[in-house]
Amino acid sequence: HEVYGDTSATERHRHRYEVNPEYIDDLEAAGLRFSGESGRRMEILELPEHPYFLGTQFHPEFRSRPTRASPPFVGLLDAALDLQSGGADRDAGEVEL
Repeated sequence: HEVYGDTSATERHRHRYEVNPEYIDDLEAAGLRFSGESGRRMEILELPEHPYFLGTQFHPEFRSRPTRASPPFVGLLDAALDLQSGGADRDAGEVEL
């Protein structure tokens, strides 16, 4: 993901859950994009049409510090500022029910 500025990142985990591999194709067909993985485990998912929809299996808060926030948090703030200034498509996050 572009918030890391690299194709590789190291993050901390503390869970026993994962995306069932049987559903990955269906989830991607529905519009989700798995942009980070560790072996066969999906670690990061995004909704590309949304101004900032990022889900992680890891805990970005574990590596955040007051003077150096974790990249997913910085990305969220950047997206919010961009949306506030009119740079992002305000309707991109709307879903028809």
